Amino acid sequence: MRQYIRLALLAFALWPLTTALSQDYPSPSRTITILVPTQPGGMADIVARMFATALGNRAGAKVVVEGKTAAGGILAAETASKAAPDGYTLYAGYHATQSMFQHFDRKLNYDPQKDFAPVALVVSGQTLLVAHPSLGIRSVLELVALLKAKPGGYGFASAGLGTISHLLGEQFQLATGTVMNHVPYRGAGPAAQDAVAGHVPILIDLIGLAAENVRAGKLVPLALNAAQRSPQLPDVPTMAELGYPGFEGSAWFGLLAPANTPGPIVGWLNKQANEIFSAPENREIFTKQGLDVPLGSPADFAAYIEAESQRWRGIIQKSGVKLQ
Repeated sequence: MRQYIRLALLAFALWPLTTALSQDYPSPSRTITILVPTQPGGMADIVARMFATALGNRAGAKVVVEGKTAAGGILAAETASKAAPDGYTLYAGYHATQSMFQHFDRKLNYDPQKDFAPVALVVSGQTLLVAHPSLGIRSVLELVALLKAKPGGYGFASAGLGTISHLLGEQFQLATGTVMNHVPYRGAGPAAQDAVAGHVPILIDLIGLAAENVRAGKLVPLALNAAQRSPQLPDVPTMAELGYPGFEGSAWFGLLAPANTPGPIVGWLNKQANEIFSAPENREIFTKQGLDVPLGSPADFAAYIEAESQRWRGIIQKSGVKLQ
């Protein structure tokens, strides 16, 4: 009890300092840097640049975006986690660096939960299981029968080792008792191109990216990895509807600050993010691509990251996936 009293007294003593700091933030003489873990033009980059432009205009501050794409974004996450917790370094984090990579057989120089202060979950995107028309199938049931008739005889394309498309492919094999040949690519774009060409006949992709190829008849939609159907393809069932619960893998992107960033600064950034990404013209950019814009509080985002981490840990451990 005495420890809690001491901590409360310390927090009370520091409160004026924290409040003063937040009132001076952001300073027009300093630059806010948003670190991006993925390639230019990717979703994390789009989120960061939209926020940087709007925040700069709203607050009269200088905000820049800096890409650090090495090791799937691990370098960006490490750099952000070790930055000064003053609100001048932010991280446009995503599902892999915050809820997946820590569960593989590799050591990270950051803790996704302890080393960050979540600001806001900005966008999330449902994923779709599709097949090339040459397979001659129209359903998951037919795909499972095909795979069981020839174990390891068909490949599935992913955006790379350890990505959400890779792990959902592994989860599919675990759930259905099938075996596929994983073919990793350097990004979702090249994976989709080869799937459309029929070189790798099975693909899991963001619905916003896959829907165009589905409507053009280049890919056949089989199931959505989500809790409910998508208005983009309302006739496509979810995996849960087909008897495979737990397939709710979404790609997500959000804003984070280093741990111990003062609460008033995190709260101010959260307020800006909610207002900026709730603006109709900004929200529409994402919804047109089949993406949701969840937003919410820092606590909401923290709980979401924790839940995602626990879910992916189980799948990674069961599948035995290695990144080497």
